[in-house]
Amino acid sequence: MNSLIVISILAIVVLYLGLFKVKSGLMPVSVLGLLLALGFSVAEWDSGASPIFSGMMLFDNFAVAFSSLCIVVTVLIFLLSKGYFERISEHLAEYYTIILFALAGCVMMVSYNNLSMLFVGLEIMSVSLYILAGIRKKDFASNEASLKYFLMGAFSTGFLLFGIALIYGASGTFDLQEIAQYVNNPENIIEPIFYVGLVLMIVGLVFKVGAAPFHFWTPDVYEGAPTLITTFMSTVVKIAGFAAFLRIFQTSFANLSAFWIPTLTTITILTLFVGNLTALYQNHFKRLLAYSSISHAGYMLFAIVSLGSASENAIFIYALAYSLASVTAFGILILVKAKTGSDAIDSFNGLSKTNPFLALALTVAMLSFAGIPATAGFIGKFYMFSTALSQAHIWLVAIAVVNAIIAMYYYFKVIIAMYFKDANSANNIKVPALYQIVLGLSLVLTILVGVYPSCLTKLF
Repeated sequence: MNSLIVISILAIVVLYLGLFKVKSGLMPVSVLGLLLALGFSVAEWDSGASPIFSGMMLFDNFAVAFSSLCIVVTVLIFLLSKGYFERISEHLAEYYTIILFALAGCVMMVSYNNLSMLFVGLEIMSVSLYILAGIRKKDFASNEASLKYFLMGAFSTGFLLFGIALIYGASGTFDLQEIAQYVNNPENIIEPIFYVGLVLMIVGLVFKVGAAPFHFWTPDVYEGAPTLITTFMSTVVKIAGFAAFLRIFQTSFANLSAFWIPTLTTITILTLFVGNLTALYQNHFKRLLAYSSISHAGYMLFAIVSLGSASENAIFIYALAYSLASVTAFGILILVKAKTGSDAIDSFNGLSKTNPFLALALTVAMLSFAGIPATAGFIGKFYMFSTALSQAHIWLVAIAVVNAIIAMYYYFKVIIAMYFKDANSANNIKVPALYQIVLGLSLVLTILVGVYPSCLTKLF
């Protein structure tokens, strides 16, 4: 709970720093404040937390782990922001403040114990992202991204809210434990509107995590939004969305799995094929990562389709691996695009010859995305597949393996461009110190988790 308070106060402090024109202090204050919030969050580990605010919030180990991951990834994104926002706008404080408010919404989404708090957290996050996607007011692509995200987001929120209303109408409560009691009580006859509400909630949540067939906003919004905002959306927002998804299904709907598993299994398969097959045809790196994020949403849905005691750990490890690779990929994209003026895959030609460090970092990120052994991405996929196999979803794993093979083509396309094509003179990139720190840290953690996963496999 203290971490949420710190983040909320920090956002207001940063806004006042902008009011008094203290531009040089925005990034350091934001990072230090988030590190303080991270300390408060970690301190609540194994605290035996009970629901607070009349049972509406619960900061248990699940909430601590996922909120800490969201904070750490946001810190990495802020470290990459040095000089980036200055090139876009003179009003820097707004960027940091709105991102911090979005992060506060994400923390609420991973720690809710009441459906009304899920909605509040989701809306705080979503409204912040509508603004961030279109924050480059003179950029047509950014305006288009914001409008598409707003229209589709409002549409999906209507589904989610109507679903929550129907679940309340059937069970008489918003509380997750009381909904679980309603579902698990053998004397209760579950109302048909409860099932309708459950389906509508699936639609709303699937949209937020960017899974097919509700993925149409993802490529255009990711491409049109500023790259650092895209990084935040593809990592922190996705982590919070899946944590919220897993929390309610594990707590309240586990006994109705026979009803919703076929639906989610269909969505999972569709998401894998749509993401991977469409990514094959992309020639621009940012759009490739957008479709890649759709396919990774499909892999993360495994933890919910195969709901069990290992789901929390599996989704946490996968989210960590995916976030590290995404921060690395988008960070390098910022440097390459700033130098070449393009995000085409050809812009990476010969990068290994002009900047071996960037090429190495991006290679490890691509290998992690692809799930190659000795990377965190391999461990993430291994635990996802193990979770599915434990629930006898053998054919689903087989489909996922086929998709992993398809994905290798477009990930290795980037690696081939860096190592086997003639160097682009524009790729002689000077890497700022903060970028070296973030990329180096992500590189080390990706390999460390891939080689020694035992440090994370028994968190829950």
